[in-house]
Amino acid sequence: MVRTLTHWTVEDYHRMIESGLLAGRQVELIDGQIIDMAPELPIHQVTYRRGVKYLEALLGVRAVVFSTAPITLSGNGEPQPDICIAVPPESRYDERHPQAEDIFFLIEVSNSTLSYDLGEKAQLYARNRIQEYWVVDIPGIQLWVHREPRDGKYQSVVQFSAGKIIPLALPDVEVDVKRLLA
Repeated sequence: MVRTLTHWTVEDYHRMIESGLLAGRQVELIDGQIIDMAPELPIHQVTYRRGVKYLEALLGVRAVVFSTAPITLSGNGEPQPDICIAVPPESRYDERHPQAEDIFFLIEVSNSTLSYDLGEKAQLYARNRIQEYWVVDIPGIQLWVHREPRDGKYQSVVQFSAGKIIPLALPDVEVDVKRLLA
């Protein structure tokens, strides 16, 4: 017997959310599939919260900083990255989530999902031409910076444990790696 999975559209997913069908569930839409999100340990939550506070103070009005909020991607995807740095003003997202063309860069904080974040998530973001994707590796105490998406893969992946990074879309900003890893 051949099994066929149902592929959900973003519109289907939004209707499920509006109806309350997904209430109380930590899920995201990836390539038309509703996926349970990994549970978080306290270190994961405080790491991304510290990162959000730092980036909000650093970026000010130059960007909108979203925390664990959905983004809408092509191919029926609505993942929830830990941090999304998007084009201002915030009011442009009153009726929709940020889309690939709105995103300066994304950050996933990884405590127990590193292979997923560096693998499937990186491919998803590269396929959608997210220009820059960072992964905070909590156990490894390093930051993985992905750039140059082409053919569904990032051509440049560099690890940092210290120093400063200049985001591609914000060349006047220097992000202190230690502040994201602390």
